This record gives sequence, structure tokens and C-alpha cells, in this order.
Amino acid sequence: MSRRRLRGPRHGLRLARALLGSQYATMLEYRAEIALWALSGVLPLIMLAVWSQAGVTAADGLDAGQLDRYFVAAFLVRQFTVVWVTYSFEEDQLHGRLSPWLLQPLQPLWRYVAAHVAEQATRLPFVLLFVGVIALVHPAALWLPSPERLLLGVLATWLAFAVNFLLQSVITMGCFWTERASALDRLLFIPYLFLSGISAPLETFPEGVRRLALATPFPYLLHFPARVLAGESVDLLGGFGALLGWAALLLPLVLGLWRLGVRRYGAMGA
Repeated sequence: MSRRRLRGPRHGLRLARALLGSQYATMLEYRAEIALWALSGVLPLIMLAVWSQAGVTAADGLDAGQLDRYFVAAFLVRQFTVVWVTYSFEEDQLHGRLSPWLLQPLQPLWRYVAAHVAEQATRLPFVLLFVGVIALVHPAALWLPSPERLLLGVLATWLAFAVNFLLQSVITMGCFWTERASALDRLLFIPYLFLSGISAPLETFPEGVRRLALATPFPYLLHFPARVLAGESVDLLGGFGALLGWAALLLPLVLGLWRLGVRRYGAMGA
């Protein structure tokens, strides 16, 4: 028994390596499509141009340099926090690919986690290309974060991805009860668009709207990691605490809905 326990982490590491390797090879086959996905995430850069034309006096307490850094950082965070698990899970269920996965010892959600991580690795060269274009067109928008801020920014981005994945997974569990759970995901994008800080920094919002936004997970999915990465003054303890708190709230909800959904799925397939 002790020997089996010792082999457990090593076996898990080999399994993760094999799963990530296979998913990365799959994503490489869709490089052109992933380039288009990366291109579709340029909304923060479009908003940067809009704010630049409108004048920085509209942004309370933010000068032109801060706006530049914020929107470029928001672009980078958005690229690595995109989650599309609802659409993939819905398609796999409708085409019958989910059933054999349920018979395997690996929890099927780990396949989607691996697919997202592999897609992020495939997306990285295109993101660097876009950053190079920004350097040519608007070099003042780029900055060199300190090593501490870079590390904290990467950590905040990964936690934001984890929370976003769990949030989307709650919607995904609706696939067990309806064939079009992706419609709910589209509805979720509306509050994300207005409350995450992707269209404007939260500092420009009225106080009441800002309080409402901070009571939701959306600002922590983009606004908080972007400000950390941009080197702005931010409540690190509160931001990381909120991310961990939302993860702790959503994880048991996802697992509970999964158990209920699989039970219903099995009963319908019996």
C-alpha cells in the first residue's frame, strides 16, 4: 500500500504530461483557428484607442500612460483566461463522445483543463506577435514590469483562469439538463463585458456600480490581474483572497452538479 502511494504522484505526473502532450499536438493542428481566436480578443486594444481619442481626463485618476498599460495588460490577461469548456462539452455530449470517457478512471473535466492549457501554449506565439505590433505602432504603451509584479501578475492570471473555468463549468453542467447550455454562457458574457473592466477600468465607474461589480467574480477575472501586471496600486491581499474565495465557492458547486448530472445522464442512457 505504501509503495502504491509513493507511485501515486509519479503516475499522476506521467498522466498529466501525456494528456497535455496529446492535447498540445491536437491544438497545433488548429493553429490558424487559434490565431483567429487570439485576434478576436483585441477588444481591450480597441478600447485603448477609444479612450485615447476621448481624452484621458475622462478617466478618474488615470493618466495616459496608466491607461496604455492597463489596456495592454487587460489584453494579455484576456488572452490567457478565455474559457470555452461549455461549447466543447456540449458538442462532445451531443456526439456521444462523453459516454466512453465516463467509463475511464480519469475525470472528464481534466481533459478540458488540459485542452485549455495546451491552447494557451499554442496561442502564446500569436500573442507575442501582437505585442510586437503594439511596440511598432504605439511603443509608449509597453513597459517592463518588475520581476515581483510579473510573477504576481502571472499568478493572478492563472487564478483568474481557474475561477473562470469553474464559473463556466457551472454553466456547462446544464448540458445534462438541456441541449443548449451554450446559450446560458452567452448570457453570462453580458455582465462580464460590463463588470470585468474589459471596456473601461473600474476606477472610471460610479461608486455604486463599482461596489456592485466587486460583489461579483467578474472584476477579478480581468481588472485585478491587469492592474497587478501593469504595476498599479492594488489591494493584493483582497484581490487574491477574492479569487481563492470564489474558487472555494464554485469548486464544490461544480462537483455537486457533476454528480447529479452524471446520475441523470446514466439513468437516461440505461
